[in-house]
Amino acid sequence: MEFDINFQLMGYHLIQLVIAFLLSLPIALNREMKDSGAGLRTFPLVTIASCAFMLVGMDIYKGDAEARIMYAIITGMGFIGGGAIFKSEEGAKGTATAASLWNTAAIGISVATGRYEIAIILSIVGFVILQFSEPFKVKNR
Repeated sequence: MEFDINFQLMGYHLIQLVIAFLLSLPIALNREMKDSGAGLRTFPLVTIASCAFMLVGMDIYKGDAEARIMYAIITGMGFIGGGAIFKSEEGAKGTATAASLWNTAAIGISVATGRYEIAIILSIVGFVILQFSEPFKVKNR
């Protein structure tokens, strides 16, 4: 049995996972402070898992596999996000949390593919929308 560990690559991937984690924190903190169900545990886990799936897929598979992995993450996040939405007679709740989960998955994918500028923009825009849009939301319909 032989183990082939590339410590240089391991360090590089660790840095990418840490970047993904850090970029998810503003969104996670916002959701945690607003007591919106998913929070400081869920959002970073979604981000680093999405990043890790892409990193592994890009290292192991060739061809259009990256697109397939990205498609699977996007689809899976749609299902997870759907579980965060609760519908009642007053309307739907949890749509911002569901969209934020999808956004943090996109952050992880962006970091894994080396598109840090996209990941940073997604983190900033996601946080700004969640933090400052609430006063504009119509309460009673």
